Amino acid sequence: MLLKPLRADLLLYLKKRNLIRKWVKVSTLFVQDHRHPSIKFELLQPKWRGIFSFRIDKKYRALCFVAKGEIIEVFQITNHYKK
Repeated sequence: MLLKPLRADLLLYLKKRNLIRKWVKVSTLFVQDHRHPSIKFELLQPKWRGIFSFRIDKKYRALCFVAKGEIIEVFQITNHYKK
């Protein structure tokens, strides 16, 4: 799978939270093997929406969808435990 480059606002979000190094690591691992257990790539409910998530670290997740074939586009990075 290919990972589309992040938008500027998402890069800023990562930079403000000191997650750039983790993003580089997880995005490289994702491209190599998106089924790696540490990433926890999964289809979210409801499944018909086609929204996936994968782990950046224990606290943050990237939300994405399949743009064209095997090109993945991240559209949001979220704090997984925020209420």
